[in-house]
Amino acid sequence: MEWLFDPTIWVGLFTLVLLEIVLGIDNLIFIAILADKLPPHQRDKARLIGLSLAMGMRLGLLTIVSWLVTLTTPLFTLGSLSFSGRDLILLVGGLFLLFKATMELHERLEGVVHAPSNSRAYAGFGAVVAQIVVLDAVFSLDAVITAVGMVDELGVMMAAVVISIGVMILASKPLTRFVNAHPTVVVLCLSFLLMIGLSLVAEGLGFHIPKGYLYAAIGFSIMIETLNQFARRNFLKNQARTPLRERTADAVLRLLGREGRSAAAPEGEDAPSPQREAFAAEERNMVSGVLTLADRSIRSIMTPRADMSWVNLNDAPDAILRQLQESPHGQMPVCRGQVDELLGVARTKDLIAGLMLHGRIDDQGRDGPLRQPIVLPEAAGVLKAIETLKRARGQLVLVTDEYGGVQGLLTPIDVLEAIAGEFPDEDEQPAVQRLAPGLWEADGAADLHQLEQLLETDSLVGEDDEYSSLAGFLLAQFESMPARGQALERDGWRFEIAAADDRRIARVLIRRIDAEKAETGA
Repeated sequence: MEWLFDPTIWVGLFTLVLLEIVLGIDNLIFIAILADKLPPHQRDKARLIGLSLAMGMRLGLLTIVSWLVTLTTPLFTLGSLSFSGRDLILLVGGLFLLFKATMELHERLEGVVHAPSNSRAYAGFGAVVAQIVVLDAVFSLDAVITAVGMVDELGVMMAAVVISIGVMILASKPLTRFVNAHPTVVVLCLSFLLMIGLSLVAEGLGFHIPKGYLYAAIGFSIMIETLNQFARRNFLKNQARTPLRERTADAVLRLLGREGRSAAAPEGEDAPSPQREAFAAEERNMVSGVLTLADRSIRSIMTPRADMSWVNLNDAPDAILRQLQESPHGQMPVCRGQVDELLGVARTKDLIAGLMLHGRIDDQGRDGPLRQPIVLPEAAGVLKAIETLKRARGQLVLVTDEYGGVQGLLTPIDVLEAIAGEFPDEDEQPAVQRLAPGLWEADGAADLHQLEQLLETDSLVGEDDEYSSLAGFLLAQFESMPARGQALERDGWRFEIAAADDRRIARVLIRRIDAEKAETGA
């Protein structure tokens, strides 16, 4: 009973049980694959028989191998080395473990998956059990040789086999799920096999390695892997706090190559060689526009009040007719005096017809050109705005603030521009124009989301920012109305005020800083 108080025995038993369980996972997987060929009511019985046969086979092999390793009489001599039956068994077993662990590691790293067959035909119970017996014989070899390499006492080896098989019988499904969810555990145990195989080869060649060294290395590795699993669990827990939609969007954008392309190479390192990208810039921008659409406010995609075209009934009929004939818009809000005095929305051709036939626009009659406006509060989300546009049957939607003041208007084209980029009307200029490599000129009202896509940066729009235009971004940074020539540097870009007055930023020059330095050096 002295072995009960020997800590080395208990350490060896615990480590061997752990290794036997992990090494038996492949056996469990293959048994499950074979059992799936049987009718559902026979599968659990086949698994139980398979694992029981594995235990009996391993105990028998342990007895045989343990007897073989006692054959210490030299059989032949090779140079200064003499080989006995025990040495040959250890040498062959060690080489087998090295080969088996190397092949298993190769399969794990190459991503080879043992998948069950999709065949619906059920096999006979006897045939499946016979296949399980053959598989048990193959999979028992590495477990038996590992046990011989780990401990010296036959009783400890047998106890480890019985305990590991019992655990697998009672918890085969949870164990399989755990190992499949934590592939690093399998890789770690396979590395233990390499170490044990090497120690067996060394033992067979006459170089004895104390078992305590193996236990210390295995224990230290298990401790590090435990810390790694805790760190991974905490990482996943923290990651789960981020909304799933946002995590999915970030993952897709990374796959598209959105991040890190504008970052300069570290000083002293060669710039990475250009590679052909799988997605064009327009495709990446469109996917990015779709994924970020739900997070945007209506203010960021609508036509703002300052850029709205509307009809003022206080103007002379000739002036209104001239305005309508020159307008590229098919619909326009009709107001009296100011935008907030909204009377309705009308098609441009109906307004022109009323002016041509009657010399005025009927804003009172039920059969007149004016239609009841569709109003949406600016606090509503973009997805709600899209639903409203679907029900509007081609009519534009007016956006109001909490006080009822008109802040802008929304059309299906505005939603499309948020996804695919700007579609300027005949009376508009593009909000952002490229003047030279690394140099752009942008309107102060340019949309920040589209500007981020164009400049390939993600530092312009924040989650809590209330602005949606380039002018709003610059005003938030300067905290006052900037004068012409003032500049701001951000994330490798220089924003310089090109035109401004007392009330608004009109035009902004945007220059890549590294391009500016290159021009200065030249």
